[in-house]
Amino acid sequence: MTNGRGDNARWFSAAASAVASVAGRRTGNGWPRRDCAWTRQPLAATLHAPLPLRAMLRIDNLNAFYGDSHVLRGVSLELPAGNAMGLLGRNGMGKTTLIRALMGLVRAASGRVHWQGRDVTGWAPERMARLGIGYVPEGRGIFPNLSVHENLVIASRAGPDGRRDWTYERVLELFPRLRERLGHGGQQLSGGEQQMLSIGRALLTNPLLMIMDEATEGLAPQIVAEIWHVIATVRAAGVSTVIVDRNCRAVLANTDRAVVLEKGRVVLAGASATLAQQPEVLSRFLGV
Repeated sequence: MTNGRGDNARWFSAAASAVASVAGRRTGNGWPRRDCAWTRQPLAATLHAPLPLRAMLRIDNLNAFYGDSHVLRGVSLELPAGNAMGLLGRNGMGKTTLIRALMGLVRAASGRVHWQGRDVTGWAPERMARLGIGYVPEGRGIFPNLSVHENLVIASRAGPDGRRDWTYERVLELFPRLRERLGHGGQQLSGGEQQMLSIGRALLTNPLLMIMDEATEGLAPQIVAEIWHVIATVRAAGVSTVIVDRNCRAVLANTDRAVVLEKGRVVLAGASATLAQQPEVLSRFLGV
């Protein structure tokens, strides 16, 4: 199995930015059934519902292994530009592995990854970052020995289209707490502040797509609410997003489309608003 810290070093040294890192930390025992307790509605046909828009990101029949363990089993999905997608599933179902395979941190055994119509299968992580993909990893992956200011400015650059919509000042306006702690080292921040720093750092790369893996994990409820507000702000700014989070209700409320993984396979996919009306089906794949 790939070592998370080794992935971090490879990414940061190659890309000289914080758009991607891997922590490899997992906690919890699954998806709480209470997060998916909505009013019962009739089952709709949502499995593999087609997307009407041209895909910014397309993954076709992706397979990936950790040693002899077959983790991803023919995963396919599409994300149109400007849309938000949720990745749902219990722990260990392949969500983070899918993201890491997309980013080039895990080698795909077979299948294809297309970005804006271009085949980028097997590209190195630094090349994927330069395409305009910002990555907020599980575990945050900030530089603990650099100050908040240094963590931010090291990632700041124009996007692949030359735009600089997300500036240093705009990020500090989005996260006022970081302005108060610019001189603090990364290791001196609370968990919530570190998550803000990780998100702000990714935004400073002016991405076309933001991938957020467990951005609210282990945080206090007030900070969780703030993070979801930020996610909504990023989405409203037109940035495509992929969101992994154990709170499936919040994911479905903040995305256009969602995909459910079980044992490395896509078992359910469709419009988030439609899936939110399928409590029995969601509980089958997400409940404990």
